[in-house]
Amino acid sequence: QVQVVESGGGEVQPGGSLRLSCTASGSVSSISGIRWYRQAPEKQREYVAFTLWTGVRTHYADPVKGRCTITKDNTDNTVYLQMSNLKAEDAATYFCVAVLTGGTQTWGQGTQVTVSS
Repeated sequence: QVQVVESGGGEVQPGGSLRLSCTASGSVSSISGIRWYRQAPEKQREYVAFTLWTGVRTHYADPVKGRCTITKDNTDNTVYLQMSNLKAEDAATYFCVAVLTGGTQTWGQGTQVTVSS
C-alpha cells in the first residue's frame, strides 16, 4: 500500500509564493508518478501538474504553466509543487495523487491554499 500526505498550504497575498509537499510512504517502489489536482469551492476538480516518480518528465496544466515547478526529492520520497505569482484563482484545496503501476491511484487528504489581500 501507498500513502501520500500533503503539506505546505496556507494564506498568501496575490503575487506571493508557496511550496506544497507530497510525501509518500509504504510501497513507494510501486509509484509510477505523482499528480497534483486542486478544487475550489463550488468548482470542478482541476488537474495542475504531473511528474514521473523518477522525476525525468513533468507536465503542467495551462493555467499554472510558467508559475509552477514540480520537483522530486529522492532522499525522502517527497514531491514538491513550487507555486509563484499566485492569483486569486489559484485558491483551492490541493491534492496529491500517487499513480501506481497498474493504474490505481491513491489520494491524499489535501492542503488548503488561500490567496487574499
